[in-house]
Amino acid sequence: MHTPLVLVHGNPESAAVWGPLIGELGRADAIVLSPPGFGVPAPRGFASSTTAYRDWLASQLELFRAPVDLVGHDWGGIHVAALVMSRPDLVRSWASDALGVFAPDYDWHPRAQVWQQEGAGEESVRELWGGDLAQRLAVTSALGMTGRLAERVAAGMDPEMGRAVLKLLRSARQPAMAEAGRLLPRAAQRPGLALIAVDDFERASGTLAQHEWAARQAGATMAHLEGVGHWWPEETPAPVAVALTNFWAALPDSERSPVSAS
Repeated sequence: MHTPLVLVHGNPESAAVWGPLIGELGRADAIVLSPPGFGVPAPRGFASSTTAYRDWLASQLELFRAPVDLVGHDWGGIHVAALVMSRPDLVRSWASDALGVFAPDYDWHPRAQVWQQEGAGEESVRELWGGDLAQRLAVTSALGMTGRLAERVAAGMDPEMGRAVLKLLRSARQPAMAEAGRLLPRAAQRPGLALIAVDDFERASGTLAQHEWAARQAGATMAHLEGVGHWWPEETPAPVAVALTNFWAALPDSERSPVSAS
């Protein structure tokens, strides 16, 4: 019996981003959870803050009869780490590619810093999320996405997502993430995997050193993924699938066997 596999995506994505990784893993049973506002409507009154998303994720995982294997990408990776720091009982294991944001010297990337500013953030969101499909495709291309990923993400971008982005990023203004990072040792209560995309050139989720520092604090195994960039769920899922499968295979109650990198 497989431990349930739960995947949580980030910004500006929808659940469709996970298709290639699910295929590589051969896990048609994987459950994809879309954070409110990111591919699914947000409930009325939802705060769209870091704490609100952490509590939303806990409420979803409480519905499972057993602890899950939890994997997060981008903001989904931040939600995963926040969840494990507060509710480790809900997971058997966890994996995140965004641990670097919890380092004490992490600075938000330039685009996020715009979103964190009143006025300038609203203008940016109107420009990025308010256009027609062709304009949104230009946005996803500018973010470094290509092919089907760019098309899927652009199709899911809407003004509601833009509003959620503003609330989320503003709740995460520094020193909020640095303060949250002080709790990283709590995540060590469950086996963790730091997915470090070596070719993530913009370093939106932190530098290599910041990822490594946070992984050590959280007691997480590190997977340095050469040739893997930020949008790996679509573009380079195979090496991540290998890293995840081998990580799960090493867990005490695992029934899986490792896969080779060949």
